[in-house]
Amino acid sequence: MLRSLFSGITGLRAHQTMMDVVGNNIANVNTVGYKSSNVVFEDTLSQLVHSATAPQAGSGGINPAQVGLGVKVGSITANFNQGATQLTGRSTDAMIQGDGFFVVNDGTQDLYTRAGAFNLDAAGHLTTADGAIVQGWMSVGGVINANASPTGIQLPIGTLLAPTATTAMALGGNIPSTAAVGTALVTSVTTYDGQGNPVPVTSTFTKTGADAWTMALTGAVPASTAITFNPATGALVTASPIAVTIGGNPLSVDITQLTQYGQGNTLATLSQNGAAMGTLQGFTLAPDGQLIGVFSNGLKQPLAQIAMASFNNPGGLEKVGSSSFRASGNSGDPQIGAAGANGRGSLTGGALESSNVDLAAEFTNLIVAQRGFQANSRVITASDQILQDLVNLKN
Repeated sequence: MLRSLFSGITGLRAHQTMMDVVGNNIANVNTVGYKSSNVVFEDTLSQLVHSATAPQAGSGGINPAQVGLGVKVGSITANFNQGATQLTGRSTDAMIQGDGFFVVNDGTQDLYTRAGAFNLDAAGHLTTADGAIVQGWMSVGGVINANASPTGIQLPIGTLLAPTATTAMALGGNIPSTAAVGTALVTSVTTYDGQGNPVPVTSTFTKTGADAWTMALTGAVPASTAITFNPATGALVTASPIAVTIGGNPLSVDITQLTQYGQGNTLATLSQNGAAMGTLQGFTLAPDGQLIGVFSNGLKQPLAQIAMASFNNPGGLEKVGSSSFRASGNSGDPQIGAAGANGRGSLTGGALESSNVDLAAEFTNLIVAQRGFQANSRVITASDQILQDLVNLKN
């Protein structure tokens, strides 16, 4: 009789734990990056009433007779299925699409999280909501070494991008073959010297004869260059870049995209590779975790790269609060690397991963836990009544 009482008690404890887990899951239904947990029950040791016996001559074998002694919580496992995407539009928010964890450091240890709701502090550190610093690799001159040990990401707020002198420009479009001799066509572009100062350059094409033109750039040495078009195809006879010097600085002029067809004039400067000094205006997140700085001069340059960790057994990680995990002896060592490499997921900027709690399943588990608790309480009540009846036999 006492066995049923103790079995009922273990049932109450186990289903109370199940209620605790389900309640925690429901409480975190809107927690960014939260991973729900599931409870797995196991039976406890069974008391042997009599042992099994093997078949013998003239008699069959007997199975063992055992009475169970209750239930216990075998494990509480985390469910690492992907959560839904929640768009935020914040440049500091990041979502992992696939496997892996962000690496953060709280000042004493590295922790791992799926919650990418990051912020920038006064020093430019990329941090979690509770101040842990996101780990990664900083760029040096726009180059990132993802093979080095990760460090705290600190964005260089207010940094300047050095100016770039113009060394190459490209001209293209169509020069009309029907233009009269002496016709001048002009296109202009702003180039830059080594200090980032603007240097306006005007390109003038003057027709000198049938299918023959000269190209002159303001302040260029040589002053002009003769170019010729094939009358049958309208393509340049010589299509190699032209080398000139402006203000003592060498400049390569690519005219390979020029044509001479019909009457249309579409002459234009297609590009130039110089830039003025730029200041950091913002950044975007690339799928591989690179934070690409956007500068006032229109140029972009990598500032840092967010590191990601993967584990052989994510279920072995320990929850430590603040939507973070800690490596354990059964999770395996963290394998640190870039997003999108070696099985790690890619990153999406301006979005967060929602909790993967399934409310329909949790409400069902809530009913199951309540019914289980109720049934075990009835076992205790019935056992107590039988014991009371036994005591009353003497009367």
